Amino acid sequence: MRKAKITRTTAETNIEVEINLDGTGVYDNKTGVGFFDHMLDQLSRHALIDMTVRCTGDLHIDDHHTVEDVGIALGQALTQAVGDKRGIVRYGACLLPMDDALVRAALDLSARPFLVWNVNLPTAKIGTFDTELVREFFQAFATHGGITLHVDQLHGINSHHIAEAAFKAVARALRDALETDPRKADAIPSTKGML
Repeated sequence: MRKAKITRTTAETNIEVEINLDGTGVYDNKTGVGFFDHMLDQLSRHALIDMTVRCTGDLHIDDHHTVEDVGIALGQALTQAVGDKRGIVRYGACLLPMDDALVRAALDLSARPFLVWNVNLPTAKIGTFDTELVREFFQAFATHGGITLHVDQLHGINSHHIAEAAFKAVARALRDALETDPRKADAIPSTKGML
């Protein structure tokens, strides 16, 4: 079973993450940051990853540590759950429209983390949420999940729509990459023999 549980405690956050890569997109995410919980719900639902996140963070300062550290923990959980990556498709991509927004995500579960982020959120806030934290989440998630991740905004004027399209696009790309390759279910998807 491709499951993982990560506990991460620092002076800034206390986090527990549980994921099941072979789930149906059942989620229960509580970080104390409403918009971020909504985005994690989208990630779970559209990647078909069952996900439970609990975070108590230093929200009296701001949301930064909570968002970044959840990204770290989720990336670590992904790495643990996917194991040696035997049988996975490895690559995924999605072109996702959401009203005015159109976002493209492409990723490789390569164990070579890299983020290319061509997204311009036109407002500094979505409600009380700092929009710069969307990138911070994906940087932490890609780094600790060993993901080469490209996210490109092709259209969009509404920050909420752009951010949500980014989460959904990454989720759909991740779903494809994590699927079992029916023609090579017993093989590591690399000529190196390991990832």
